[in-house]
Amino acid sequence: MDYHRLDEVGPGHGFGIYVHWPYCARICPYCDFNVYAAKDRDETPLIEAICNDIAAQKAILLRSHSAPDTLYFGGGTPSLISPAGLSRIIATVADRCGALRGEITLEANPNDITPQRLAEWKALGVTRLSIGVQSLEDDTLAFLGRDHSGDDARRAVALALETFPNTSVDLIYARPGQTLSAWEKELTAALDFGAPHLSLYELTIEERTAFGRRAARGELVPMDEDGQADLYELTQQVCESAGLPAYEISNHARAPELQSQHNQIYWNSGDWIGVGPGAHGRLTYGTGRNATVCHRRPADYIAAACHGRVGWAETERLGEAEIGQEFLAMGLRVAKGLDMARLERLTGPLDTARLAQLEEAGLLSRDKGRLALTPQGRLLADHVAAQLSK
Repeated sequence: MDYHRLDEVGPGHGFGIYVHWPYCARICPYCDFNVYAAKDRDETPLIEAICNDIAAQKAILLRSHSAPDTLYFGGGTPSLISPAGLSRIIATVADRCGALRGEITLEANPNDITPQRLAEWKALGVTRLSIGVQSLEDDTLAFLGRDHSGDDARRAVALALETFPNTSVDLIYARPGQTLSAWEKELTAALDFGAPHLSLYELTIEERTAFGRRAARGELVPMDEDGQADLYELTQQVCESAGLPAYEISNHARAPELQSQHNQIYWNSGDWIGVGPGAHGRLTYGTGRNATVCHRRPADYIAAACHGRVGWAETERLGEAEIGQEFLAMGLRVAKGLDMARLERLTGPLDTARLAQLEEAGLLSRDKGRLALTPQGRLLADHVAAQLSK
């Protein structure tokens, strides 16, 4: 791909660092992420490997990337990292990559949120929390394998908002047997927290999870697509009425400045360094855009990310078609849509007949040079992206 077209993706559209912390106090039965039981593990070797990996990956980029816009600690459960460990990683980013220009987000479980920890995180430079509440109902939390109660979640969010006004709350809906009225009640209660950002995800049953194995045995019946669609539409109505409209398929914010800066990098086809076991990254340098994947097993990752080496298990130079498909699929997720001229500079002219068909079906809209999903189209986002990629 030539340099001119490569400018349509990459660090000019955002640059972040994603740190994957793979350990959890308990493995949730729905979770398909690269996670492991925390037990009594010594965090020091993994912290050191992550810091080495950050330095090694930034060295590969040379001067093509300035200081990062964002730093995101995800997992797993990164709120299990000690303050000293977080401090070491944040200091490495500043030393090797330059002073951060935007948000530092930490994903946290309710049981890890205490006044002392909140004060420590703020002192370290964390600016935003994402709290894995998942539900406010005790029986549902037990079903989801969570180790906190509804009261624990309420207490944690209230405490967090005192220190971090920019706090996000995660909830899971479209659970087996969930009714519209029950979800509306639960969602309204969550909105009453006053958190300025909600991430609301439909429960998906992945084959490799405990739920997936239960579903295969017929012990768990996922909600059908029509039921999921009804709950999704209700979610949009309730959140919009409460002043938190969707700015992305699963994310709602009270104001533009409260939207996730880090996730915007993904949706806008920017670049990010991915470090930690199993972390994915996208790095644009030289004459190409590269997909990176770190070793999944912590022991393998720790062994790899030492002596100036990156923690990658593999790296792939993406082709023009792959870059265009990613740009399309990610850009359509946001409510404002994507820049059609930018897309066509990446992929060539769009199929006008197919565009017209999707518009006539009520799935797409075009306005002022931008292509966006309609509310109905958001229910079929993957289908629309696949149709446009043909």
